Amino acid sequence: MLTLTFLGVGSAFAKRNHHANALFEAWHAGPAPDMPPDDLLLVDFGANAPLALHQLMRESGFAYLEHAGTINYPALKRIFITHLHGDHIGGLEELAASNTHGFGLRRGGEQGLPQIISSDLVLRDLWDKSLRGGLEVSSGGISTLADYFRPMVVEPSLDGRSPQFSLADRYDFGVLPMDHLRIRHRYDWPSYGLRVTDRGSGESVFYSGDARFEPDRTSDLLATPKLAFHDVQLVDEPDPVHALLSELRTLPDDMKRKVVLYHYGDTWDEPAFAFVRDEFAGFARPRHRYVLFE
Repeated sequence: MLTLTFLGVGSAFAKRNHHANALFEAWHAGPAPDMPPDDLLLVDFGANAPLALHQLMRESGFAYLEHAGTINYPALKRIFITHLHGDHIGGLEELAASNTHGFGLRRGGEQGLPQIISSDLVLRDLWDKSLRGGLEVSSGGISTLADYFRPMVVEPSLDGRSPQFSLADRYDFGVLPMDHLRIRHRYDWPSYGLRVTDRGSGESVFYSGDARFEPDRTSDLLATPKLAFHDVQLVDEPDPVHALLSELRTLPDDMKRKVVLYHYGDTWDEPAFAFVRDEFAGFARPRHRYVLFE
């Protein structure tokens, strides 16, 4: 079984639902309240993700995320980074420092460091432009990214059909470049989505990460998966860096009904957006386990 749980579902500036970071959990058999997953993947860990994870660990079925009243960070063994905005990486310094100073995880230690997964460019900039300032200097010397994580470099492809890593030897994750920010042209600033395929059934699920609406490509990416999680911006603006709700409404009805919307603003529950539950698979719910594959 593979599930997805959002730690939070809000946009970068949302205050009510934390940032849109997610946890994929895989079991060889179905989950039980006292049974941690056999494998897992954390997708992004933004600035308020530690607070969101602290709330999640108190929910039924997530006790393995708690240790002595605080977050059991060593349980998060694999982390995928979609891109370098603060609502997607802002909590990583706490995670790394807690593992090192709270749980004694060290490079070469018995427990081992968490794996961190993304493209080479993202991983280099993650350290040099984001984490280095707070984590480089430690007692006894100078640290690098490899003192806190085990980096794994992936190679994105436009269709995401080439598996880059797997969970539980069954669920394959392909990495796709997504059109989020542009320097001069599409995909020249790295931001990634995921195509997850179940080897047993051949079915797939799509996770957009942060992405603009690309009329032809968005339709192609949503055509095959049985379920899709797509970021959304509720209010129109010129040259957006997220898919506008008005744009996603132009998709065919059968396609919209399998799209769960996330990364939304704090006004999602106003009457003006009541139509979402009828046209789409709804707004994503924080701390709710979505079953992707049985």
